[in-house]
Amino acid sequence: MAVYEISNGKIIVSVDSRGAEMRSLRRIDTGEEYMWSGNPEYWGKVSPLLFPLVGTLKGNGYCFGGKAYAMGRHGFARDKEFKLVSQVSAEMWLALEADEETRKIYPFDFRLEVGYRLEGMRVKVLWRVENPSDEPVYFSIGGHPAFRCPFNSGEDRSGYYLDFDGKETIQCTRLDENGLISERKIVYKTEGGMLPVREELFCEDAMIMENGQLHSIALLTPEKKPYIRVEFAMPVVAVWTPAGKNAPFLCIEPWYGTSDSSDFAGTWEERKWGNKVEPGKRFAAEYTVDIG
Repeated sequence: MAVYEISNGKIIVSVDSRGAEMRSLRRIDTGEEYMWSGNPEYWGKVSPLLFPLVGTLKGNGYCFGGKAYAMGRHGFARDKEFKLVSQVSAEMWLALEADEETRKIYPFDFRLEVGYRLEGMRVKVLWRVENPSDEPVYFSIGGHPAFRCPFNSGEDRSGYYLDFDGKETIQCTRLDENGLISERKIVYKTEGGMLPVREELFCEDAMIMENGQLHSIALLTPEKKPYIRVEFAMPVVAVWTPAGKNAPFLCIEPWYGTSDSSDFAGTWEERKWGNKVEPGKRFAAEYTVDIG
């Protein structure tokens, strides 16, 4: 296991080879940290990569090619050791390839690359999924970055706001007690796109927004000043913090994929918001984190 660091003179990013996980994002001029600390009292991760599964499978398993496989929530990439491919001053790439262990639960050959590129006060998080085999590869992929909230000492999280890209209303899909997509939907009316951070937003786990409703979510201080903005083109995005813990962080999670629904009866390749890469081809996506 190793920790790698890149900087552009304005910000510094640290990435753990385990899971290719961004563990730190700091301003150089102030020394301020924007990422959650990973304190296991609340949640021991910081910014795990969700691959090849986002969310939960019905029955914690799936069928492909007439065979049954088991896989836990959010897949295995977050717990795997990635290899450093390249590193320059403001950009790095890490990679994970299929092996004997991954094929036991995920019967595909793949090469997954994760990149971090610094541009001013922005971090670009880049994904590439390559298919070196002769058969299609099916997968889901998502980000799970956790940011400090409250950001300033002495403040309470309840004084902060989420800015949902100025949307007047947002529709949230909710999860059932098994972590599966339920039939329950909640429509929130915002105030100029903003909602105050309240515990009741997360009493049914993550707020999940599907169908490309949003392409940007920001965290705002009590003065309604944005200090984190995540931009993305994914069809699904979630906002999460552990229910009932008043944890000092919020996750903004861009996803290509989601949990199975409680009535799902399909196969792996039929999962909602899933992705497919043809032989010899590559899937590429990215999201950005801006700090202010």
